[in-house]
Amino acid sequence: MAMAKPTVVLLPVWASGHFTAALEAGKRLVAVLGTADFSLTVLVMRPPTPESTSQVAAHVARGAAAAEPIGCEVSFHHLPAVDAPTGCTSVEHFTSQYIHLHAPHVRAAVAALPAPAAALVVEFTSTTMFDVARELGIPAYVYFASSAAMLAVMLQLPALDDVMPEEFGEMEEGQHVPVQGLPPVPASCMPASVMSRKSPSYADTVYHGRRLAEASGIIVNTAAELEPAVLAAINEGQCTGGRPSPPVYPIGPVIPLADATSGDDECVRWLDVQPRASVVFLCFGSLGFLNAEQVREAAAGLERSGQRFLWVLRSSSPAAATATATVHPLAELLPQGFLDRTKDRGLVWTSWAPQREVLAHHAVAGFVTHCGWTSVIEALWSGVPMAPWPLYAEQHLNAFELVASMGVAVRMDVDRKRNNFVDAGEVARAVRCLVSGGGGEEEEGRRARERASEMRDACRSAVAQGGSSFASLQGAAAAVRHRLEARVDEQLRLPPRLSTGTTILHGGD
Repeated sequence: MAMAKPTVVLLPVWASGHFTAALEAGKRLVAVLGTADFSLTVLVMRPPTPESTSQVAAHVARGAAAAEPIGCEVSFHHLPAVDAPTGCTSVEHFTSQYIHLHAPHVRAAVAALPAPAAALVVEFTSTTMFDVARELGIPAYVYFASSAAMLAVMLQLPALDDVMPEEFGEMEEGQHVPVQGLPPVPASCMPASVMSRKSPSYADTVYHGRRLAEASGIIVNTAAELEPAVLAAINEGQCTGGRPSPPVYPIGPVIPLADATSGDDECVRWLDVQPRASVVFLCFGSLGFLNAEQVREAAAGLERSGQRFLWVLRSSSPAAATATATVHPLAELLPQGFLDRTKDRGLVWTSWAPQREVLAHHAVAGFVTHCGWTSVIEALWSGVPMAPWPLYAEQHLNAFELVASMGVAVRMDVDRKRNNFVDAGEVARAVRCLVSGGGGEEEEGRRARERASEMRDACRSAVAQGGSSFASLQGAAAAVRHRLEARVDEQLRLPPRLSTGTTILHGGD
């Protein structure tokens, strides 16, 4: 009987942007390995919230119905439920603890596979699964859904923890953190999880940063052309104190490239009748939202700018909508008369919007974004310049990189200590800058538009056959295949053993 073909085992995080990008990366890896020789097995953790549960179910259904690339065999294995950890004080800490509780189930699921596991691919919050991979004798890779800049911070964080005398959140305005491969990073732009050493999420991030060095390889959702200096610093060991870092494979942009648009969304039809490059798109991701004060300032800024806009606005966070917190009707959040005064040039959209389709639309001139990396990658893919309004996680670091390193964004003054407050004047300036500008704004906006256009071309070239990301993906696939072949050769050389553990001796008595 022929042996089942080896499988790459993927353990994605349940958050929508993470799950879809990790699944796409897994399919691309298997496609290069050869769909006739390898398959993809996705281990699905039960999400901790009902909203995430429905989103993951939809992603699984789509993934099972359409094996893209064509011919990629994908199977989904739902892991048993675990009890949610208690006493967690941050999303990052909860995520790390919740994933860790799945370790026995991951071990059992991989051990029970009918096919040999070629590799276990996890995300950077799942480094405890390295122990599972080691016990099972398979290599562990990391799919890093964020930027190379964030990877550099995490790899360097254990050393920074030893030498930085102050907490990042307590450093003075104007103080910087030395991160290899980046211009000096303002302390206020460091990821939220590391701003305070007192936070459990700080210890978790340092832990994961230290363990990343154990990975057989790190697959990153970026391209060599997007972050060349950071990737060079990582590859040269500058972020690991001169010690060799794991091989890093930038294979991005990792976004589903197949046409998944519906074509019947009212917000897209509204864009269809707007002039080319005239609309600013405002959207803050599946988990991001603005509080009442932020909404009022954003509305006042949009009105003052005089520009066309499409604003995806939800009245509360998903957590608040299911908790006892008061959910404000939209009419209470927006300034009185705002909708009437802007109805001829603006659309406030209160439900899900097809972000990738919107960003690719000819009418869109710029993107006011929370700087989640998936949103950044989608904007770069379409060549849309950005105005960063970061809210949480590593978004402040992404915002800094977009302005200071890539030059694809116009600056926007965000007061992090005031719950990421942006005043109306700053919103108006950034929006005008994205569309056309005037005076000094014109030059800043022009540079951002030119750089965004260059990055669009670079992204598309990178993933094309012969491009840098395509070559990097081939390198990752070759490493997986080589390690599997080495394990098979080693197993063939080992003498067989009885069930009691006694070695069968070959040859004479």
